[in-house]
Amino acid sequence: MNKSQAKKRIAALRSVLEQHNYHYYVEDAPRIADTEFDALMHELIGLEEEYPDFRDANSPSQRVGTKIAAGAAEVRHGVPMYSLDNSYSISDVREWGQRVRKGLGDEDIEYFVELKIDGVSASLLYEYGELKVGATRGDGVAGEDVTHSLRTVRSVPLTLKKPKAGQLPSVLEVRGEVYMDKRDFLHLNRERKQAGESVFANARNATSGSVKLLDSRITAKRRLKCLIHSFGRIDDAILLNSQAEFLDLVKAYGFAVDPRSQTCRSLEEVIAYCEKYQQARADIPYEVDGVVIKVNSLGQQRRLGYTAKSPRWAVAYKFPAQQATTIVDAITVQVGRTGVLTPVAELQPVACGGVTISRATLHNFEEVQRLEVNAGDAVLVERAGDVIPKIVKVVEKGAGAKHAFPIPKKCPECDQPVIRDQDGEVAYRCINPACPKIVERGLTHFASRGAMNIEGLGVAVVTQLLGNGLVKDVADIYFLKREDLLALDLFAEKKADNLLQAVAKSKEQSLSRLLFGLGVPHVGQKAATVLARHFQTLDRLKTASAEEIKDLDDMGEVIADSVTQYFRAKTTVALIKKLGKAGVNLSEPDATPVSQQLKAKKFVFTGELKSFSRSEAAEMVRRFGGEVVSSVSRKTDYVVAGDSPGSKLKKAEELGVTVLTEKAFQEMINEK
Repeated sequence: MNKSQAKKRIAALRSVLEQHNYHYYVEDAPRIADTEFDALMHELIGLEEEYPDFRDANSPSQRVGTKIAAGAAEVRHGVPMYSLDNSYSISDVREWGQRVRKGLGDEDIEYFVELKIDGVSASLLYEYGELKVGATRGDGVAGEDVTHSLRTVRSVPLTLKKPKAGQLPSVLEVRGEVYMDKRDFLHLNRERKQAGESVFANARNATSGSVKLLDSRITAKRRLKCLIHSFGRIDDAILLNSQAEFLDLVKAYGFAVDPRSQTCRSLEEVIAYCEKYQQARADIPYEVDGVVIKVNSLGQQRRLGYTAKSPRWAVAYKFPAQQATTIVDAITVQVGRTGVLTPVAELQPVACGGVTISRATLHNFEEVQRLEVNAGDAVLVERAGDVIPKIVKVVEKGAGAKHAFPIPKKCPECDQPVIRDQDGEVAYRCINPACPKIVERGLTHFASRGAMNIEGLGVAVVTQLLGNGLVKDVADIYFLKREDLLALDLFAEKKADNLLQAVAKSKEQSLSRLLFGLGVPHVGQKAATVLARHFQTLDRLKTASAEEIKDLDDMGEVIADSVTQYFRAKTTVALIKKLGKAGVNLSEPDATPVSQQLKAKKFVFTGELKSFSRSEAAEMVRRFGGEVVSSVSRKTDYVVAGDSPGSKLKKAEELGVTVLTEKAFQEMINEK
C-alpha cells in the first residue's frame, strides 16, 4: 500500500468506525460484532502508526485515552450550569405547575419530560463542529477540565455531523449526563473484586471517578455513555423555539438523547409520565432517580427566568427511595484476600424494599468518615433496585459515640499495621502475608472454579485445614496426606480420596489459572491470561521488567508495578519454589501447532459462529499451523462467514478470496 492508498484507507476506516460508534452508543443498535469493530480499529491504529503524517486528534483511534499531568485546569462556564429545584411528591409537582401558570397567565403551556439520570453532569463546547473543551459542572460557575476523559466516551462526537441544510454553528455548548449502564457497572465491580481492588459504591461514584482520572486510558475501558439534555452557549444563527426542537437538532449533529423523553400537553400527562417511570425504573438499563420537567417553549422559559440558584421553568421530581430507619448495632471490619479492609454496618433488622436488612456495606473508610457513622447511631438505609443495601445518612447520633468509627491502625485479624494504598485508591490494606484471614480467603480463591478448580476445597475445609496447622499457604495443599484429612471432622475415606484426586488434577492447570489463583494484586482473569500467553513460563514472567509488562495490551503502570513487586517478594520466591517442588505446572500450554497442514494459511472470521466462540475457532486454526488475521486482503486464504457477516464478506467476494461457511470450516478442521 502506497501513501496515497493509505490516506484513502485511513479516511474510510475513520468514517466507518464513527458510523459504528454512532449505531452502538447513540442508537443502541450495533450493526457489526465487537470483534469486527476491534479488527477495523486495529487496522486503523496500525496505519496511523505506519503513516504518522495522517494522524488526527479527532480520529476514532484517539478515544483510547492518554495520561495527563496532575492538576486539572478550571473551566468557567459561559452560562452558569444551574441546579434544579427538587420536588418529592406529586403535590409538589402540582404546586410548581401553579407557579408556572401564575408566571405565564393565560398562555398555552406545553411541557417536556426526561428521565433524571443518576450520573455526572458535564458541559461540551464545540467550535465549528469540533470538540474543544469538556468540563464537569463543579459549583455551577466553574468546573474541572476533563476533556481528555470525555473524548473517550463513544457517544460524545469528536466532530459534529453536518446538517443537510445550513452550516455547523460556530459555537455550541451542550450539557448532558455522563453515566454507566447497570450491566457495565456490575462488570466493572466484578473485575475490581477479582483483582483485589476496592469496589465502587454505586454507578454514579464509578462514573465520577472515571471522568476525573488523570489516565483516560482507564476511562476509555469503562464504557461510559452520555445523554444530552440542555445547552449553554449557542450560535445566534441557530433559531430554536422549544426543548423538543433542541433535542431534534442535537440528534442530527450526532449526539445521544433520552429516548424516553416526550412532550406533554398538560400537567396531568406529566404526572402520568412520572408515575409510569416510578414503577418501571428497575427496567431501565441505567440508574435514574427521577424525572426532569421543563416548560417546552424557550420563549416561555426566558419569561419565567431564574432564581439565584435554579430556573423557574424546570423542576426535578425525585422518585421515593426504598428506605427505612434502623440502629447500627456495630461496625465490623472484614479483611479480603488481598488484605483490603472493608467496614460493614451490623444493623438491627428492618424491612426495606420487600426484604429484611440486617447489614449494609460501608464500602471504605472514606465513606465512614463522610457519613460520620458509628455504633449506636440511628441511620437511614436504602435499597435501590437489587443493589446491596447502603446507609444514606445518620439520622441521630447515638449516646455512646459522637464521632465516626475510627480507621483501624492495625488489622483486626492479625494485629499487624495497616497501610493506605498509594495508587490513588481509597483502600486501607493489611500487608501481612501470614494474616490468617488473607491466607483463608487466598486459599479459597486459589481453589475456586475460575482458578485451580479444586473441587471440595471450600471455606469449611480451608478453615479446618488452617485451624489444625495443616496448611499455611497455597503450596501446602499439594503436600497433604490421606491420614491428615482423615484426622479431621469433615472427612471420611471417600471424601478424602476425592479431594486428593482434585488436588493432583489441579497440578496440570495452565499458568494463567495459576496466576489468577495466586491473587496477585490488580491481576484479574483477563490480565492473568494476557501475562501467561505472552511470557509462557513463570520463570520468564517473574524476571520481567515493569516496562515490558506495561507495553502489553490492557496492562498499565498499576498492574505492571504490582506484578514486579509481587514476584520480587521473598515470600513469593519461596512459594513458587514450593509449587515447583510439588509438581505444579508453571507454564502456559504449548502453543506449538499439532500439525502444519494449514501452515502459512491466513484466516479471517466474520459474523456470529454457532458451534464455538471466535477465540475457540482461532485456536483451532493455530493448532494446525494457520494464522488468524483481522482484515481481508489479497493475501487472505479463507474467510469464514457465520450468521450476519459484515463488510469483510463483501470484500472477500470482491477480491476472490475463498469463503467458507461455518460447517465447511468444521469439516476442514475435522479432516486435519
